Amino acid sequence: MSHDLITTPFGFDSTAAEVIAGVDLSGKRAIVTGGASGIGIETARALAGAGAHVTLAVRDTVAGNRVAGEIGGKIDAAPLDLSSPASIAAFVGAWDGPLDILVNNAGVMAIQELTLSATGHEMQFATNHLGHFALTTGLHAALAAAGGARIVSVSSSGHLRSPVIFDDVDFAFREYDPFGAYGQSKTANVLFAVEASTRWADDGITANALMPGGIITALQRHLDPNYGKEAEERFRRAGSRLKSPEQGAATSTLLAASPLLDGVGGRYFEDCHEAPVIHRRDETTIAGVAPYALDPENAARLWDLSVWWIG
Repeated sequence: MSHDLITTPFGFDSTAAEVIAGVDLSGKRAIVTGGASGIGIETARALAGAGAHVTLAVRDTVAGNRVAGEIGGKIDAAPLDLSSPASIAAFVGAWDGPLDILVNNAGVMAIQELTLSATGHEMQFATNHLGHFALTTGLHAALAAAGGARIVSVSSSGHLRSPVIFDDVDFAFREYDPFGAYGQSKTANVLFAVEASTRWADDGITANALMPGGIITALQRHLDPNYGKEAEERFRRAGSRLKSPEQGAATSTLLAASPLLDGVGGRYFEDCHEAPVIHRRDETTIAGVAPYALDPENAARLWDLSVWWIG
């Protein structure tokens, strides 16, 4: 990679409130998918606190409305099931006017048995990538109308577990691996940001991806109850530690709103800085971005296939 890595005054311990301090989002509109739990709540809280009108795009609108009420300000909830093309179409159809910030935050992780979506795709890929792809492309005109819109693609260090296996994304010919499937979907989240920034540059739209850090949230609901302790140990071995949800939302919030990222797109961040490319991982590796996740040919290929897959 030829450019200098972007650094900011923030870091591992920074919170969403700290990175957005002094930023005025009055008059701007934002969507946070999965905004009723985990780091989604804290991302929405930070954006609303800076004056944005925030829509929580959530499967459970009861929870969404409860969170909106707790946060206060200009915030509402709308139903969105990312595994359902009809639900995505309804959400897009109901949106009116420009969209300044789209935080693609929702996700499912490590579903233990191979599960297919209604459209026949592996559920983690269908939800984490294809659902967000359909949502974002559906909202393209709204993003373009905003002038300088930002897309935030919440990925994970899990992307280091697997590239997108283009010839078999749905595990039709290979043994299903819950974390491999998750990793593939998180690589797709990075590739989406790379290609969206390329394709939509003339619309003033930028997209970046990020690793929020290790945070114990409802995302781990498919895993063993001891997963939290194991994750803590894994991060400790890697010379790191887990984050609070407020810290976990910092990098998302930075990419969504900080003037430090004006005009920056197609990159991958962690701990509020652009991550270095790494060319090998071992069992303790939780930092850095894999070259296959930033590869422009992979990004273009995934985009074209995704258009086909979502019909």
